Order: sequence, then C-alpha cells, then structure tokens
Amino acid sequence: METVYLVLVIVLFILAISDLIVGVSNDAVNFLNSAIGSKAAPFKVIMIIAALGILVGATFSGGMMEVARKGIFHPEYFYFSEIIIIFLAVMITDIILLDTFNTFGLPTSTTVSIVFELLGAAVAMSIIKILSSPETAKDIGEFINTGNALAIIFGILLSIVIAFSIGALVQYITRIVFSFNYKKRLKYFGGIWGGIAITAITYFIIIKGAKGASFMSDEAKLLIKENTLLILGASFVAWTILLQLLNWIIKLNVLKLIVLVGTFALAMAFAGNDLVNFIGVPLAGYESFKEFLSEPSASPDTFLMEALTGEIKSPTIFLIIAGFIMVLALWFSRKARYVTKTEIGLSRQDEGSERFGSSMLSRSLVRSSINFGNVIRYIIPKRIQEGIARQFDKPETPSIDLKDAPSFDLLRASVNLVVASIIISFATSLRLPLSTTYVTFMVAMGSSLSDKAWDRESAVYRITGVLSVIGGWFFTALSAFTVAFLIVYIIHWGAFISIGILLIIALILIIKTHVFHKKREKKSEEYKTTTDEINSKNIFEKCTINVAITLNNAIKIYNETIQALVKEDLKKLKSIKKEIKEINKKAKYLKDNIHNTIIQLQEDSIETGHYYVQVLDYLREIAHCITFIIQPSFEHINNNHKGLINIQVEELNKIRNRLTEFFTTIQDIIQKNKFTEINHIIDKQQEILNIIEEFRKTQIRRIKNRETGTKNSMLYLGILSETKNLLLNTINLLKAQRDFVIFQNRKI
Repeated sequence: METVYLVLVIVLFILAISDLIVGVSNDAVNFLNSAIGSKAAPFKVIMIIAALGILVGATFSGGMMEVARKGIFHPEYFYFSEIIIIFLAVMITDIILLDTFNTFGLPTSTTVSIVFELLGAAVAMSIIKILSSPETAKDIGEFINTGNALAIIFGILLSIVIAFSIGALVQYITRIVFSFNYKKRLKYFGGIWGGIAITAITYFIIIKGAKGASFMSDEAKLLIKENTLLILGASFVAWTILLQLLNWIIKLNVLKLIVLVGTFALAMAFAGNDLVNFIGVPLAGYESFKEFLSEPSASPDTFLMEALTGEIKSPTIFLIIAGFIMVLALWFSRKARYVTKTEIGLSRQDEGSERFGSSMLSRSLVRSSINFGNVIRYIIPKRIQEGIARQFDKPETPSIDLKDAPSFDLLRASVNLVVASIIISFATSLRLPLSTTYVTFMVAMGSSLSDKAWDRESAVYRITGVLSVIGGWFFTALSAFTVAFLIVYIIHWGAFISIGILLIIALILIIKTHVFHKKREKKSEEYKTTTDEINSKNIFEKCTINVAITLNNAIKIYNETIQALVKEDLKKLKSIKKEIKEINKKAKYLKDNIHNTIIQLQEDSIETGHYYVQVLDYLREIAHCITFIIQPSFEHINNNHKGLINIQVEELNKIRNRLTEFFTTIQDIIQKNKFTEINHIIDKQQEILNIIEEFRKTQIRRIKNRETGTKNSMLYLGILSETKNLLLNTINLLKAQRDFVIFQNRKI
C-alpha cells in the first residue's frame, strides 16, 4: 500500500513540473508586458532580467503556500487517502485548465484557479464522506474554510475595479505632467519621478518578496514593519538625488531603469508567491506522505491529517529546482509569448488589426462614454480643455518601421509597473487576497484608456477584449470548481484505474492543444510575414504572387465544390469549407493591415498604394464569392436535402469547364504580362455570363413546371449568381493588375 501511495506522490511531482511550465506560460504576462510592449531593452535582456527575478524569488520564497494545506479546507477532518485524491484532482484540473487558457492566449489567475480547484475537490470529498457515514455526518461547513473562499472572491471583484481606476487616474495625471513629449521634462523632473517609482518598487520587493523569505528572522520583519515610513523616506531621497545626478551627468534614461527594475521586482514576486501555487499542492502531498510513513501501523483510510494544520517549511532544494524549471519554461514556452500578445494588443497605442470583434455591451459603453464626454466639455472651460489636449498631442517621430515601433512608450510602462507594485504591496501588507494577474492586467488597461489608446477607431474592440478576459477569469473559477469536483468523484469510483485514465486524457489534451497552437502560430507568422515584407520595391511582385495564388485557389475550390456537391460528398465539402475559411482569414488580414502597409511605403507611393488597395478589394470579393458557393452547398448536403438533378449537373459541369479555361487564360495573361489580350478574355467572360443567364431562365422554367423543390432551386440559383459575381470580380482584378503593370513600367 505504501508503494502505491509513493507512486501517487511521484505523479504529483511530475504534474507539478507540467504545472510550472503552463503556469509560467500564463503568468509571464504579469512581469514581461511593460518591458516588451515599450521595448525598454532588447528582448533577450528583458528575459535575462526576468529570469534573474524568478531565481531570486524562488530562493526568497517563504515556503509552501498555506492555502494548499489549510486555506480552503480543514485537513484534520480528512484521511490520508482522501487528501491524496483531492491533491491529484487539483493538479490534473490545473494543468488542463491553464493549458487551455494559454492556448487561446487569455491570461487568467493561477491563484484563483488553484483556490477553486481545492474548493471543488474538497467539497466533493466532503459530500462523499457525509453520504458514506451518516452516523458521523457533519455540516459541510465544518470541512470547508468558507470564510477564506468568500474573501478571495471579494478580493477578485475589488481588485479589478481598484486596479483599473487607479491605473487610469495615475496615467492621466502623469501624462498631463509629462505629456507625450516627455524627454525635455525628464531632464528636470526625471529624478523625482524615478525616486517615487524606485521607492515604490523597493517597498514592493520588501513587502511582497524579501519580507516573506524563510531566512528573514522575526526581529528583522518587526524592524521593517516599525520603520516602514523611514525606509521609504530615505529611499525616496537617495534615489531621487542619485537618479537626477546620473541623468545630468551620463544622460541616464530613468524610465528604462524603472521598467527594468520593475520587471525584476514583479518576476521576483511571481516566483516567490504566485508560483508556489504550482508546487504547494505536490509539496502538501509529500508532507502528508511523510506524516503517514511516520506511523507504521496507520491505515490510509483512517489516518487523519492533523499534521497539515501546523507550520511546515518547504525544502529549499525543491524551491530552487522549481525556480530553474520556471526559467527554462520562460525561455522556451511559445505560449507565454502568445498570452503576452493579448495584453499588449489591447493596450497598444497605434491602430491596426484587432483580435476581438465588437459586442453590444462594448458599443453601449463607448456610446455612453462619448455622451458623458460631451457633457464634461460643457462644464470644463474651453481654455483648460485645450491645455489638457496639448499634453496628449503626440510629437512627430522620424520614419520608423512599424514592426519595430513600441506598442506604448516608456512613461506608460513605468506607470504600469509602479501602480501594480503599490497596489499589490499595499494589499499584501493588509493581508487582502488578490491576484497579481488581475492587478497587472487591469492597471495596463486603465493606463491605456487614459492614454487615449482606446480611441473611437478601436475602443469597441479593445473593450470587448477586456470583457472577454474578465469573463474568462470568472469562467476560470467556475470551471476549476466543477472539473475538480467531478474528477474527485471519478477517482473515488474508479480508484487507481481512473487515475491512469485521467492522466492519459490530460496528456492527450495537452498534446492536442500544443499541435493546435503550433498550427495557428505558423499561420499567424505567414500572415505577418506577408505584410511585414511589403515595401515600395517589392509591392508589385507581392501583389502579383497574391493574385496568382488567389486565382489558382479560386478555380480549384470551385471545381472541387461542384464535384463534391454532385457526389453529395459531405466530408469533402467540410474540408473545402475549412480551406476557404483560411483563404478568407488571410484576405481579411491583408485588408485589415492596409493602413500599416501603406504607411511603410515611400512618401511618393500614392499611386502604388492605390493599386494595392484596389487589388486587395477584388481579392477579398473573390474569396467572398467562393465562400457563398461552398457554404450553401455544405448546408444543403448536411441537412440531407435532395441533390441536384441530372440536367443541373450537366449545366454546372459545362460552366465549370468554361470557367476553368477562363481562369487558366487569365493566369497566363498575368504571368506573361500579355494584357493586350484583355479584350479577348472579356469576350470569353461575356460568353460564360450568357450561358449563366440562359441556365437561370431554364431553372425558372423548371420551377414553374415543379421539376425541382424550393431548397434545390435556392441552391442552384445561388451558385449561378455567385459564379456571375466571381466572373465580374475576376475581370476587375485583371484590369487592376493591368493598371498596376502600366504604372510600374511608367516608373521605370
């Protein structure tokens, strides 16, 4: 029996390694975003600083997270076998949950996830105990620490509002003081701002980091507590004088220093406190196993875990190993960078393609904000409004490659780190539960709002994104509780066999999400490369390649759709539907990034930009035409409607053959620049249009004679209509390409 439980404890540690990896992927957003978004330093430098912070934080860790042992449930009422089931359920759930969120690039709270997993698992085990032993039944409140759970939920709600509000207010005041053209004012006030910022971060390190270190004595902690104001005052004066002198003498960039020090501090706090979430449960299982072994005659089904109620120090070696695993995960996890992109995308200063769409709630909020702003304008004197508006005027910057431009400036990055540090430190000193993820994310969103990053061009999309992330946080709590609850029941019923099955399922899910993420990332890089590589010299070549690819895909998919529709091949139609979806996504990406692409062109490239826009318009329309053919065809067969009759098949095959010849000729014209033959291809287009017109009239006769049903007629007429649109847009694309070629030749 001891061997079996030893294996389970080893499994807990294996799960802990996986949990550390997915945890870093999720929580890296907390300490990397400000530095990466503002490009305070090269990416490798930022990663080295964050890695050092993680290693120091792991060493400073105060030990195993209390909530894992006794924060959510009362361990003295549970037997050893029950505790192990609870911990296994928590770890399996945590890995699946965090990996899923990471795959979709949504930052969530690792603290909240593990708290609600512990709560769900403990509630399930409590119910099992109550139902199995009616004679010793207790109220479920005796098993669960409901006070702590409610405090954490309250902390979530409170931290979201406070972090967003304070982040917005501080950024607004800071921007009014320094403006976007802050470099001149930093010469005189950089030392003061740096003194405030570094002092706040120092306080954060002491309160959130070193103060919880296992090596710090109670006397040292008491000394810090009694002299907090003195420490802060001395720190402010010393840093202000030092930074101002360095600014004057060696032109030190104070903001870069603040951002890099803040990144180190948050990474340190993350490792010292938050990441203990991932090793807390396995270490609690390890300590439980040690206590069980200390009683040779004990039975796992009768041995109560009273020992977990006392103070237990985590082995330092485990903390150091965990720190190194975190660092490796930080360097090599690509999902961490995808999660980071979400927050940076929602807070970036410039416009561009938005990841999220709009929603009714976001539109209502924006509309209400505009109306509120109009009311404020009537109240505040016009001169004050103009003075404030000047502080938000962005200075003209020299031409810069947009892909190398920071998402926001160093001033906002420093505000994000300072405000997040102060809020987390203050809450920690008051022993208020909150999530580092929630605080850092909401501060970043508040500061981006005040910085007018959410203008009328992007506000609805950014707000939808923020609401989606916040909704995901509450979904984290619900799903963590539910899944852990169910897994406890599954393990209780299926014993060790069910544990093996659950571990296999978890492994399969992780592999699948990894493959899914890798494919999506590859597609994303392809799209990004397509636009990033476009410049004034190669734009004609890039457009020609895109035109050739689109025309080739269009006729290929058209032929495959008609053939699959005739054969009523649902599997093939489903495959084609996925293919056209990807083509549409790429066409949309190119269209959404027109603004940034044109900006990167030379100043005298107005005509080039015009032709580029024109070509993209027709490429998008061609993709739409194909979509409106494949979608109804798929739905028709999927709903088991009657297929096409023989005469309709013959007519569509005739159109398909003529259309293939038509597209082949166009591709030849574009490839060889034989645009003198354009009149000939227009004649061919008209011939096919006449055939379509004839077949449409024939179908109307069939409807009159009741030869075909409603669904059949709608599908057939729809295909004819979209084929006509496909022909028209293809000729327009050909003409646009011709004009582009003429313009390029004229330039030469």
